Amino acid sequence: MKNIVYFDLETQKSAEEVGGWDHISRMGMSIGVIYSTAQCAYRIYGEKQVSDLLTDLQRADLVVGFNNLRFDYEVLHGYTSFDLRQLPTLDMMVDLQILLKHRLSLDSIATATFGVEKTAEGLQAIQWFKEGKLLEIAEYCCYDVKITRLVHEFGVQHRQLHYHNRFGKKMTVPVKW
Repeated sequence: MKNIVYFDLETQKSAEEVGGWDHISRMGMSIGVIYSTAQCAYRIYGEKQVSDLLTDLQRADLVVGFNNLRFDYEVLHGYTSFDLRQLPTLDMMVDLQILLKHRLSLDSIATATFGVEKTAEGLQAIQWFKEGKLLEIAEYCCYDVKITRLVHEFGVQHRQLHYHNRFGKKMTVPVKW
């Protein structure tokens, strides 16, 4: 059985706090979450378990995320010298951006495809970290991983995704996952 690992993480600091988007590796991971198809289970990692997260990502047959190449992997590069971009990875945001010539949000796809919205946003997760609310971050991050998984599985099954364009119109894009 192929081990597809769906992945997301939240950070301790914002881009502004670390001197801009060129310093993503300084943001620090607050919580990371995966869902492994081989284990049929979620796994939650705090910063102290980041090496376990890195091992699980390296063991995946495919890592699927949304903006994981430019963001999540860059955050993790603050913890390892291994270039995570070498892993077999599907970054759905990048794939869709190449097709559409503009970026989509995960929320835009989830609302158009499933009628569900994200429960919070990254800046809220940073505030929760500062307040010591790691359980709230883990719950939010698990939900994002679940949405990522549902979007990927829908694309694989139907060979297309739906999204709302900037004018609110529901659109469809073909995918080859």
